[in-house]
Amino acid sequence: MKSGINPIVYPTKDLAQAKALYTKLMGVEPYADEPYYVGFRVGDQEVGLDPYGHSKGLTGPVAYVHVENIEASLRQLLDAGATEQQPISDVGGGKLIASVKDADGNDIGLIQEP
Repeated sequence: MKSGINPIVYPTKDLAQAKALYTKLMGVEPYADEPYYVGFRVGDQEVGLDPYGHSKGLTGPVAYVHVENIEASLRQLLDAGATEQQPISDVGGGKLIASVKDADGNDIGLIQEP
């Protein structure tokens, strides 16, 4: 199972422009290049671009923390005072994500691998 914080996803309004910029920044071509997500891998780190992030309320990059049980982890964060930002969603292949905002308005992402 993966652990730690990975990926970091940036909301973007202009996917083509962001893809060009991050290709230069990362020094690699994207491994995933879809209208709904562009992903780069540099070593063990993934950086993603989400053209729908702003419409989901994201105001900046989101670091996703790997968890074993996303439902339990989400409940723990909500019980500790977080506010749900994005409910649990399957983003393909059984990979689940969700996000919350902490008391300072910072986004925290959760990701559970299938």
